[in-house]
Amino acid sequence: MEDKLVAVVRGDSAQEAEQIAEACFAGGVKAIELTFTLNDAADVIKKLAATYSDSDMLIGAGTVLDAETARIAILAGAQFIVSPGFDQDTAVLCHTYHIPYLPGCMTLTEMQTAVRAGIDLIKLFPGELAGPSYIKSVKGPLPDLQIMPTGGVDLNNLLDWFENGAVAVGIGSNLTSLKKLGSYQAITEQAQRYVTKVSSLGRDHS
Repeated sequence: MEDKLVAVVRGDSAQEAEQIAEACFAGGVKAIELTFTLNDAADVIKKLAATYSDSDMLIGAGTVLDAETARIAILAGAQFIVSPGFDQDTAVLCHTYHIPYLPGCMTLTEMQTAVRAGIDLIKLFPGELAGPSYIKSVKGPLPDLQIMPTGGVDLNNLLDWFENGAVAVGIGSNLTSLKKLGSYQAITEQAQRYVTKVSSLGRDHS
């Protein structure tokens, strides 16, 4: 995955989740993670995959707890799979389908287990319990580790995560909560703020 921003979309209904995803995409966030906390997640993934097949939207599935759910998501059109924790069977299935698998890990032991299973990109979760400096500490003994924190990422600390070694970030309610932001237009505007801020990477942003 080359995208630096991944919008973690939940929603109270399939229609709401679909519209939140579209609002994020309109704001420039191209990687969308539809979580399976939504009963109709596979249907939303299938619809978005069909609607945006000719675009650069990258549609993935989140909160995938087992290989069976991963297979459902992949057959619906998911282009990457995200789990809150590492699952060996899910890793094997995703490798079979040549689909990136991003398991949630917190400890070095969990990360090493994931790496031995062939994982290229690890989701640091929950990110708010670790903090940006944790990535720098982890990359001391594991310098080649590719890490995407999820949880606790907001506009105020966004650049801190990248400066400490994150290759991407997953952004949840601070970007995708309709209740928190109030409207789909507000979500699009928030997405634009994230895109603008991450575009400053490599430039002087003091």
